[in-house]
Amino acid sequence: MKVTLLGTGTSQGVPVIGCNCEVCRSVDYRDNRLRVSVHLQVNGKSFIIDSGPDFRQQALRERIRTLDALIFTHEHKDHTAGLDDIRAYNFSQHKDMPLYGEERVLEQLKREFAYIFSGVQYPGIPRVDLNPIAEEPFEIEGVEFIPIRVKHYKLPVLGFRVGDFTYITDANFISEEEMDKVRGSKVIVLGALRKEPHISHFSLQEAIDVLTELKPEKAYLTHISHLMGLHHEVEQQLPDFIRLGYDGLQIQL
Repeated sequence: MKVTLLGTGTSQGVPVIGCNCEVCRSVDYRDNRLRVSVHLQVNGKSFIIDSGPDFRQQALRERIRTLDALIFTHEHKDHTAGLDDIRAYNFSQHKDMPLYGEERVLEQLKREFAYIFSGVQYPGIPRVDLNPIAEEPFEIEGVEFIPIRVKHYKLPVLGFRVGDFTYITDANFISEEEMDKVRGSKVIVLGALRKEPHISHFSLQEAIDVLTELKPEKAYLTHISHLMGLHHEVEQQLPDFIRLGYDGLQIQL
C-alpha cells in the first residue's frame, strides 16, 4: 500500500487569507497546507478519502490519473467542496464515480450539488454512483475498509482502517471500543489542530496521548492549523515515532 497525504491543513488552509503570522509567511514548503485529503493505492486500486476545495490541485500535483472511488469522512465543506472535479475521471474512465459515505452525508451532497442529481441532466455534469455506508466494514474493488466511529464535537464522523493503515481527521473523542479497531495499525494518521485545546479537534498533546496508547510503529499528524507553529520547530517537540504530516508526504506500507 502507498499512502499520499494530499492535504494536511485545516478548513482555512495554510497560509490563511489575510494572516501575517510567521507560519503563514514561512518559506518552508511543509508549512503550506491544502485542505485535508489522502490518496490510497492498494493492490493496483486508487482511492481518495475526502474531496475538499483543493481536490483538483492535489490530483494534478500528484498525477493521480485513475480513481476507483471517493470516500467521505463527513459532510463539512472542507471535505466535500471539490466533488465537481471528479468529472475529469468520468471522461477519462468512461464510468460513473462511486461515492461512499453515510446516508446523511450523501443527502447533504444531493443538496449542495443539486445540479448533479436534478431531473435535467446537463451535459458535462459529474456522474456519480452513491453507496451508503454505516459502521460495518465494506469492500471496494476487493479492498476492505473498516469504519472507525469518532466524534467531531457532537457530529459523528468516520475514520477508516485499511490493512495496517488507519486514517482519522476531524475528531476530539474516540471510544475504547473504536480504539480497539485501530490497535495493531502499523501507521496511523490522526488530526491535531493546534497546541491549545479546541472544542471539536484534538490538540497536539491530546493527539500524542491517543497515539501513545495505540502504539503504532509510525504516526503522522494532519488537519493542522497555522496556530500549531512552524513545522520544523514543532517536530523537535514530538516523540520519535510521531511526525507532522505535510502535503505530498508518501508513506509505504
